[in-house]
Amino acid sequence: MIDIQCLGSSSAGNAYRISDGHTTLLLEAGFPFKSIQRALNFRMSDIAGCLITHEHIDHSKAAPEIMRAGINIYTSAGTASARGLLGHRLKVIKALEQFTIGTWTILPFDIQHDVEEPLGFLLANTAGDKLVFLTDTYYCRHRFRDLTHIMVECNYSRDIVNKRVAAGHLHPAQKKRLLRSHFGLEHVKDFLKANDTRNVEEIWLLHLSDGNSNAELFKREIQETTGALVRVADR
Repeated sequence: MIDIQCLGSSSAGNAYRISDGHTTLLLEAGFPFKSIQRALNFRMSDIAGCLITHEHIDHSKAAPEIMRAGINIYTSAGTASARGLLGHRLKVIKALEQFTIGTWTILPFDIQHDVEEPLGFLLANTAGDKLVFLTDTYYCRHRFRDLTHIMVECNYSRDIVNKRVAAGHLHPAQKKRLLRSHFGLEHVKDFLKANDTRNVEEIWLLHLSDGNSNAELFKREIQETTGALVRVADR
């Protein structure tokens, strides 16, 4: 059983607490450290490690303070260099080289984003749960089996984006960057169809855009696609 707590999921900041009842992890650290402390009821000592996908501030803002608090940060060499992260609490990881934190076995994998060395994560625990965490990308070439939980970015709908461009509310250049840097509703559907979702219990839709998304529509369409419980992360 995996317990997922969203601390926030938007361009203003991203962070998630996940626990299997034995080992608790922080995925992303995109808020001020004090905000993360408050959201976790100041129980930072419960966090066994923090995984960071890439260097953008809305995903990595509190990384230096988290290390100073005695918590290891796990991220790529490219991300660490771009954010200037140093010290013995920095654990540099590589795509497709798995490692363990407590009861979790974690496999980083490469994704596509406009940053140095972004990663997604596949997390499996000793109870047989398997979670994939995928955000801030426009493409994922990997396929996953026996998933029980999916946390995936669903930033925009192409239909909404096209309507906003036509209405003059979104510049075509912004549309181009969006399509080349983020997962949209259509990507999520394709990703789900390409992967083994027979055992999926829960799907979290992450990082919805303020202007280019529709939470109720996205939730309904993904539920219809998979039959699984779908949650939209708080923004």
